Amino acid sequence: MISAGWQPKDFAAAATRVEFENTNFLGSGKSYARFMVPGGGLMYAGYDLNHSYQDTDVYVSLAKLKEHRTAGVTLSMKNTFGITPATIYSDEAPQDEPAIKPVGFRGPMHSGSRVPPKSAPQPVAESKDPGFRVPRVTADLVAARPIHLAVIDGIYTMTAGELPYKTKSKEWVNKAVHPGLLIAGMNCVCTDAVAVSVMGFDPMADRGTPPFEKCDSTLKLAEGLGVGTRDLKRIEVVGTPIEKARFKFPAMSTLPA
Repeated sequence: MISAGWQPKDFAAAATRVEFENTNFLGSGKSYARFMVPGGGLMYAGYDLNHSYQDTDVYVSLAKLKEHRTAGVTLSMKNTFGITPATIYSDEAPQDEPAIKPVGFRGPMHSGSRVPPKSAPQPVAESKDPGFRVPRVTADLVAARPIHLAVIDGIYTMTAGELPYKTKSKEWVNKAVHPGLLIAGMNCVCTDAVAVSVMGFDPMADRGTPPFEKCDSTLKLAEGLGVGTRDLKRIEVVGTPIEKARFKFPAMSTLPA
């Protein structure tokens, strides 16, 4: 946030009655809350998270309408990938117990280069493919810690990935766009399915088809866990129809490397 020009203290000053918690580590809690994945999990049997995710009565995922180079899209479900604390799921986490402070990055969640500390639930699948792992972690998380309200901000966003990206020739690939949309729903799979359609893609698409050219579909995986449906025929859409709201994003496979 700081590198992007935001000042976290401004949020605290504007919201004096709001409790802020850095959930990337233990925070103000005395222990981590354990969330087991119904059915045993796709990537991990369960996840140890900051206590806030257990204490809250209503869990809101406020996400951006964007594509993602590993997961195809990053919407309300992929947004929860970041709730996993770096003290447990990073490349520098200890082998036995969580670290005291956040260390490193969540590289192992993408690459499978190492397992979490022995104190945390362990993997139930083996793969080094980020396109296999990241969608499954995401589906696991939304099944274990359900989202009550999904809000996707597509007012201003960008195409060509989750972060600013340059080609090998140092040219920017991303394009700033103004869809002018807010998409909200009370089921994260349904809401993301509508968002995927608004972006010009088929929410029923599987691996090999945009936007999931190089990854498994988080929508399909979460649907398989019983979280919600991605079938637009079974989703009630109110407000602006999808056809009128549609703002087509380019398929990642068509963009320069």
